[in-house]
Amino acid sequence: MTKNLVLTGMMGVGKSTIGKSLARRLSYRFVDVDRKIELIEGSSINLIFKNKNEAYFRKLEKDVSIQELKKTGAVISLGGGAFINSTIRRAVKSSSVSFWLDVSILELIKRLKKSKKRPLLYNKGLNETVSKIYLKRKKTYSQADFKIKCNYLKPNLIVDKILKIYEKSRDKI
Repeated sequence: MTKNLVLTGMMGVGKSTIGKSLARRLSYRFVDVDRKIELIEGSSINLIFKNKNEAYFRKLEKDVSIQELKKTGAVISLGGGAFINSTIRRAVKSSSVSFWLDVSILELIKRLKKSKKRPLLYNKGLNETVSKIYLKRKKTYSQADFKIKCNYLKPNLIVDKILKIYEKSRDKI
């Protein structure tokens, strides 16, 4: 059985961009869990947070993630907070090869400054919020099978690096 390739990491690190490229190169399906949730709900993640709350979103995120992890032949981009959920993390560990796309806090802040679609960043100081979320999550993200430092790498180099590791490890892990 070919293991899925799962991308985890903070919002704004490039999971969707990298994931689409990886899926193309591997001839796998690409699944962006956040996009899938938006399609199911017929609403943006922002509006789900606003109208239904974060707990509702996290339950949906867990259900959709688990459902997708049961399938094979996919590159799956998890939402920024999904890997924090121990049920999702266990499912990733048993069905997939996982990669933490890591970017420095300063780079994240630079990337997220322009974003209007990140519900956890609303009405708060961006620098402080991003730092707080990153520091809270990094220990959990480090439980991914591999960590890729993405700060100064172009997307195609990140993809090449991941593919090299994935090809070597997908049948061993």
